[in-house]
Formats: sequence, C-alpha cells, structure tokens
Amino acid sequence: MSSGSSRWNVRVSSSSSSPSPSPSSSSSSSSSLESVVSSLKWDEKGMLVAIAQDADTGMILMQAFANKDAVMNTVTSRKATWYSRSRDKLWIKGEESGNFIEVTSVYADCDGDSVIYLGKPRGPSCHTGAQTCYYTQLDGPDGAIANNQVKEHKKDFAHTHEHGAGAAPTATPTLLALQRTIADRANEPVVEGTKPSWTRRLLSNHELLCSKVREEADELCQALEKNEGVERATSEFGDVLYHSLVLLHAAGGDVNDALATLRARFNQSGVEEKASRK
Repeated sequence: MSSGSSRWNVRVSSSSSSPSPSPSSSSSSSSSLESVVSSLKWDEKGMLVAIAQDADTGMILMQAFANKDAVMNTVTSRKATWYSRSRDKLWIKGEESGNFIEVTSVYADCDGDSVIYLGKPRGPSCHTGAQTCYYTQLDGPDGAIANNQVKEHKKDFAHTHEHGAGAAPTATPTLLALQRTIADRANEPVVEGTKPSWTRRLLSNHELLCSKVREEADELCQALEKNEGVERATSEFGDVLYHSLVLLHAAGGDVNDALATLRARFNQSGVEEKASRK
C-alpha cells in the first residue's frame, strides 16, 4: 500500500459511549467527510465498487456499485448503501427484507477507486438466501465448478447461525471453514464396523474433549516456558484452537458470537470487562 493511502481511510466509530459532538465540530466533521469522499476516484458515471465484509469473520458478503451519496449515507447512517442503476436511486441493503448490514467502518483501497464496508449482517447478504454472494467455486479439484444449487443456499444463513455450518460451501475464512467441518463431522452418519472421526469421538465424549482442551493448553504454555520455538508454539496454538472450537460446538456456541464478543472488548479494559460479567 502506498504511503499516501491513509488519506483514503474513512472511520466510523460504533461506540455509543463517545460524547456528542458540538454543532460546530459536527459541521466541520461533515465537511471533512465530504471532502474525503469527493476525493475518491469515481468512474465516468460517478461510481465505484463497494464491497461488504463481515467485521468479525472477514467473510466477503457482497459487492455492488456506489456513488458519492451512497458512500456518504453509509458513513452517516451506518447502514450499507449502494446505488441501484436499474432503479436510478440509492439502495440500502435490507430496506425491504430487513437484512441490513450494520457498518462499523469504511475503508478505501490504496488507489481510492473502491471501498470496503466493514460491518455485521443482520440476515442473509445474498438474494438467494446465502450468507454470501460468493458461493460459486471456479477452481475445484475437477476444474471449473459452477455451483448453482440455489435451493441449498436459501437455508444457508439460518443453518449457519443455528448449527455452525453452511448448507453448502461458500467463500469462507479459515476459522469458519473449520467450524463448518466440525459441524459436518457431528452430523455424519456412523457406519457400522468403521471408526468415527476424531471430532465425532470428542463430541460424543465430553470428558475426553475437556481433557484434550486442558492438555493442549498446557502444551502451548510449555512451548513458551521451555523455549521450544515459534513453530512449536504455532502448532500447539492450532491444536488449542481446534479443540476449543469442538468444545464450543458441543456447548451450542458459535464462533461468530465469540468473535463479536472479542470485538466488543476492543475499547474496554480487562478490569471493566470482568466487572461487567454476571
């Protein structure tokens, strides 16, 4: 990224504890925002690509074209907004379906000709009912794969949030892909005469599962205490993460909620967080 890229960044604070700005500072901030947005590299039709990304998981949700008013509305309303060329008007994602994307931050790329809306989806992002519009994989093991199983994806968002796995593969970050695999293992049929997968064994034996989480956490600490090196520590951390995700699934939890909890603590001290626990 070029050294001048910082001028493209637009930050939207999602904190409700910030003091209300005075009328003069609000006016100055608005003027500054308009200046930054106007300085982006708009095409000949006054458009640029705006990509929506999950602020916690990193999943790319969707993309569409936005004009200046759409970007400005996104920043001020904190709801992902694009420009509908077919209807010739601003389009707020979720205005009809209720599936808003609540934006926490807006970033522009180093050239200033595209932006990312970082936020949290409040429902499916794709019109098919999928979490993401990106579920057609082009580089599968057998060459190009056109995944047009739209009926499968209509249940994708609800299934993911209820069971920790999508109904069909989508372009997901590593952590979500691992969670999906764990959920798939939990639902796989048991074939007589064959050994269940390690994940299935852990899920069926909570005593074994908890002992493995403790064991792997201890080995991670030993990697540091015995100065076993970064590769060993990284490997042990991977084991802790995997077994912890299995435990979270067994407890009925979801990694999306865990990541949201971590994000909520960014501006909170450890003392405050501990005091807030019930």
